[in-house]
Amino acid sequence: MSEKLCDIGLIGLAVMGENLVLNMESRGYRVAVFNRTVEKVDAFIEGRAKDKNFKGCHSIEELCASLERPRKVMMLVKAGQPVDDFIAQIVPFLEPGDIIIDGGNSHFPDTIRRTEELEGKGLLFVGTGVSGGEEGALKGPSIMPGGSPDAWPHVKEIFQAISAKTDSGEACCDWVGEDGAGHFVKMVHNGIEYGDMQLICEGYQLMKQGLGMSNAEMHAVFNEWNQGVLDSYLIEITRDILGHVDEDGNATVDLILDTAGQKGTGKWTGVAALDLGQPLTLIGEAVFSRCLSAIKDERVDAAKVLKGETSTFSGDKAAFVNDLRDALYASKIVSYAQGYQLMRAAAEENGWNLNYGGIALMWRGGCIIRSAFLGEIKKAFDKNPELVNLLLDPFFVDAVAKAQAGWRRVVVSAVELGIPVPAISSALAYFDGYRCDRLPANLLQAQRDYFGAHTYERVDKPRGEFFHTNWTGRGGTTASSTYNV
Repeated sequence: MSEKLCDIGLIGLAVMGENLVLNMESRGYRVAVFNRTVEKVDAFIEGRAKDKNFKGCHSIEELCASLERPRKVMMLVKAGQPVDDFIAQIVPFLEPGDIIIDGGNSHFPDTIRRTEELEGKGLLFVGTGVSGGEEGALKGPSIMPGGSPDAWPHVKEIFQAISAKTDSGEACCDWVGEDGAGHFVKMVHNGIEYGDMQLICEGYQLMKQGLGMSNAEMHAVFNEWNQGVLDSYLIEITRDILGHVDEDGNATVDLILDTAGQKGTGKWTGVAALDLGQPLTLIGEAVFSRCLSAIKDERVDAAKVLKGETSTFSGDKAAFVNDLRDALYASKIVSYAQGYQLMRAAAEENGWNLNYGGIALMWRGGCIIRSAFLGEIKKAFDKNPELVNLLLDPFFVDAVAKAQAGWRRVVVSAVELGIPVPAISSALAYFDGYRCDRLPANLLQAQRDYFGAHTYERVDKPRGEFFHTNWTGRGGTTASSTYNV
């Protein structure tokens, strides 16, 4: 009797890969596994996979031969050239209609290219974001698939079976859109993650440095915040981090060097925003804050030379902590509003039909940015799929109105205390700019026209009609071509 064929194959048995296939197997699927270092395959089969429904493979050819048709081969390998290298090794062992899945953090333009190339060979491609870390991979991640639409019916059952579920049982996984849409949405997810983390860190520094609060006191604050509007995974783990001590009784967080790492997805989000002309200010500041943290030695030297405000807070600490909660909440709303603006612009640019409420649902569970707050975003877009900005939904109009006074007080206090809050303050600046019906860009356009004859539009003339002024009397009437973001 021949061996039963496998439902799906996976290449890449690092932590995420191992946990994801264990998740698949626990849902009743038979999984073929391969790793470039084949010793890892044997170690997995004899270790965590022992007596489970796996097939360990020592070559890509063996893995492809062990799969039910249409074959589904998933990769969880380092983004970039390794993905292209593995695709080149997989393709010779596939037939038309077979599916290659990239579950790594690939840059969405690469996914667009790979989808087109593989469809040209009669194959189907799925580029999917997978969020939730190793625990999410094992117990249920958020999954954001895009690529070849014809592939979705073949992978839907597996993906939705292994994904996280909302409290009402809905899968945190659905089809996002064509070619690079899935990886674009995952990239924006990661950018929002950068922003959420930076906002929390700014709150932490204000409490620690500005109010002189102990880790135990901050632990209690984050515990309280996790019961209210800020209820989220990142608030929850921050609470736990602030309560953790090492074997010697020292606060672990106080022993960690203040230099932040990054893998590039936040930077990609910022670059995409610049390319699409979208004001993604909060996430941009979060990326730059990591860059600033990385130049630790320079900062240590600068601290000896540059003197600024070092006053201490003398007001009502409990009231300030409440203001800080409001500032974080309002800033978080802005971050998501900006992220959704970016997705809308990308959808228009690339011809994607994104389901914005569905994206919020995918982020409700399993992923790093999961929070109760996302339920309100889903409601907003379900109610009005054409909503141009989250800040204009009645729920969020009211939420920001209630938080606004505390938000402003926090920014003022941070400036007076000399404590940097780039994400919180840039969120407020965006809010004030977005609600402003007249910005000083008229002067900017005059400056551009003065030095470069770039022309301008007039408030008393129809949009799209451009004018040039001979500001010096020597410039003549020749105008430059114009470019609008």
